[in-house]
Amino acid sequence: MSESWALGVIFHELARQKECRIIEGHVMPDHVHMCIEIPPKHAVASVIGFLKGKSAIAIARQFGGRECNFTGEHFWARGYAVSTVGFELEQVRAYIREQEQADGEGRF
Repeated sequence: MSESWALGVIFHELARQKECRIIEGHVMPDHVHMCIEIPPKHAVASVIGFLKGKSAIAIARQFGGRECNFTGEHFWARGYAVSTVGFELEQVRAYIREQEQADGEGRF
């Protein structure tokens, strides 16, 4: 199982715990693109904080003993970019897929 696939499994499971769904996702060498469906009852900042915090712990546990690019606690930067998506959902999904074509293997 590739590291990007393993990260995808982690992200999908964490999203489900917050009643969210990852519609599209791609791991780049230095960042992640995700299109996430978040129910209105959850604050975006809360969901993103949860995903970043819990995934850092899971990454440290899963990859801590292996030599790879992910070191758990240092995986995430402090900030994030977010935008709401309405009618342009397909354009956002296409953009994320284009990242995969450029990178070749990071889709999850």
